[in-house]
This record gives sequence, C-alpha cells and structure tokens, in this order.
Amino acid sequence: MPELPEVEALVRFLDDRATGRTVVAADVAQIAALKTFDPPVGALVGRVVTGARRHGKWLDLVLAQPVGGPPSPGPDDEVHLVVHLARAGWLRWSEKAPTTPVRPRLGGSGGGKAAVLALRVRFDDGSGFDLTEAGTRKRLAVHVVRHPEEVRAIETLGIEPFDPGFTPEALGALMAARNQQVKGLLRDQSSIAGIGNAYSDDILHAARTSPFKLTRSFTPDEVARVHAAVGEVLAEAVAASSGKPAAELKDAKRAGMRVHGRTGLPCPVCGDTVREVSFADRSLQYCATCQTGGQVLADRRMSRLLK
Repeated sequence: MPELPEVEALVRFLDDRATGRTVVAADVAQIAALKTFDPPVGALVGRVVTGARRHGKWLDLVLAQPVGGPPSPGPDDEVHLVVHLARAGWLRWSEKAPTTPVRPRLGGSGGGKAAVLALRVRFDDGSGFDLTEAGTRKRLAVHVVRHPEEVRAIETLGIEPFDPGFTPEALGALMAARNQQVKGLLRDQSSIAGIGNAYSDDILHAARTSPFKLTRSFTPDEVARVHAAVGEVLAEAVAASSGKPAAELKDAKRAGMRVHGRTGLPCPVCGDTVREVSFADRSLQYCATCQTGGQVLADRRMSRLLK
C-alpha cells in the first residue's frame, strides 16, 4: 500500500507535471471506484490544475475554472480529485495518454493480479495518467469534491508526522490516551496520518521496540525514541523517493525497507534473521535481537509470546 513517502512523491510529481494543464478528458472505467456523484466527474473537464496536495495517504489534485475562458461544467470555482490508492492501487503517468474510448464496468475483470484501469485523466498537451488497481479486492477510492474535508476519512485524519505540532509530548499524549499495541497506534490514521503497515515496521525497528509493546508502558525516553524514529525513517524515505517518476517509486520503496518485506534476510543492524508474524490479510516483520530482547513473537492468533 502506498504510504506517506510514496504519496508525497506522487504529489510532487503531479504538481510538477500537471500544474497549469487543462483536463480534456476524465473517464471512469470502474464505476465502483467512484465514491461521489456531485460534482460529477465531468466537472473536471475544462478545468486547470492549480496544484497537488497530500492528506495522509490521500492524493488531492486541485482544479480551478480557467481564467478568461468558458466556464467548466458546474458552478464551483474549485474542485478536488481526491484519491486513496488502497493496497493495490497506483497512478501510471504517460506523456502520451491513450485516446481510445474507456468502457465503464461495474466490477473488476477476472481474478488475476493484473492491474485494471479505474480512471483515466488526459490533459491538453496529450499527457495524462491512469489510476489502476491490481488483485481481486477493489478498494481504490476516487472522490470528486468541492473541499477535501467532505471526505470523511480526510476530515478525521490525525496529526501529520512532519507537522511542527508532532512533538514527543504530542506522541506521548496519543500513547497515553488508550492502551494499545504501539504498531496499531502508528497505523491508526485518526491518530497519526500517513503511516501504514510497512513504515510502522521500519519505524519500530529503528526505535528498537517490539510492535506489540503497549503504549502506556512506554517511558518518556522510549516515547522520544519512537518519535525520533518516525521522523528519521519517513524523512529518509521521502528523500529517496523525491524526483523519481511514478513508475520507479514502488521499487524505490522496496529497496529502502529495513525489515518490512525482508523475512528470512539478515537484519541490516545486527545480522540476525528478520522474522515475520502473519495475520489474515497482512504480515509484519521485525528483528528479535534488535526489538524484543531475542524473544520470537508468536502468531498473534495465539495472542502471546513464545516462551
């Protein structure tokens, strides 16, 4: 799933490539991906991109009425194309976007892993992008709204990790608010926006902390260590992704991971084997030597540590 660093890189890429361009076509291929109806998707056509923004893991393309030109469909001066890429969605940029007609479908096509087109946007210079989603579970979400806060998931986002207000004290308050596993807190978008399964693994490895340590058990020094790891890991990932085209961001993410997705490989810090805990729909990776004092974590379906 694209997380804060990859979405930030996509936002910067779109801001650079699409700002100033006029939308000449916006075609929905997967009707289920479109979560709004007012304004309609057609309201994007004729509008000019004024920039791109990020809200947690959400991508927000901002479009305005053209200056001095005929008004676009709909009465609003500004609309937002807001996208959540979910687990298997992606944005594919093309300098020469296809002009072939897009046929809307109600659901996915087939049960394979091939990426399926959900939305195609084309600009006045011939460039454009496709929003695609692989796999059988279609969760990519496309919203066309007047204000991004109209999307409930954006309205309820927690603090951004790069916000000046995200201090060790702020993190400590979040930890004290409810006693939960620290990995769950880091992944909770209503607490901290933008961190998902992958970067929470790497943050906790950098902080030398078990993913299952309860938040109210953290000392102030341990809270400060997690806070520093959040900034360090995300800043490194954003820097590594910055300037890369959209097509290279997934590989850059995989190459930069410390423990996530590296089951069976040596820990980059101590050389111990990176281990995995599997859940029904995801998994986490960690280093027992660096994070759990050598204890091997049990499958969480058993809800306890191996003794």
